[in-house]
Amino acid sequence: MPTEISNLSELQRLYLNDNDLDSTMPAEISNLTWLLILYLNNSGLNGMIPMEIGMLSFLKYLELSKNNLSGTITTEMGNLLELYHLSLHQNSLVGTIPMEIGNLLELKVLYLNDNDLGGTIPMEI
Repeated sequence: MPTEISNLSELQRLYLNDNDLDSTMPAEISNLTWLLILYLNNSGLNGMIPMEIGMLSFLKYLELSKNNLSGTITTEMGNLLELYHLSLHQNSLVGTIPMEIGNLLELKVLYLNDNDLGGTIPMEI
């Protein structure tokens, strides 16, 4: 995913699902400050979810399923207070579910299945 995508600062919807991007998600994604919908499922992403994703304060739909994402679920996702739909299933995420997910009071849909997550589900959720 090219970092130049961050130059589209007025972008509200980004659909790149079902592609073969074979890249990481750039930290510069945080420059898309007006983004409401981000669909990157089944797009060949790898690497970690950048913590800068927590700066997308208007984001309502985040769909990152069916990729090769690794590492942990960043605690900064707890800053996405407008988030309604969060889908991270079928990746290679590890660690525990961060308690900060409990901050997402608008969240109605949460898919975390088919990862390598462990521990208990936080009481905050």
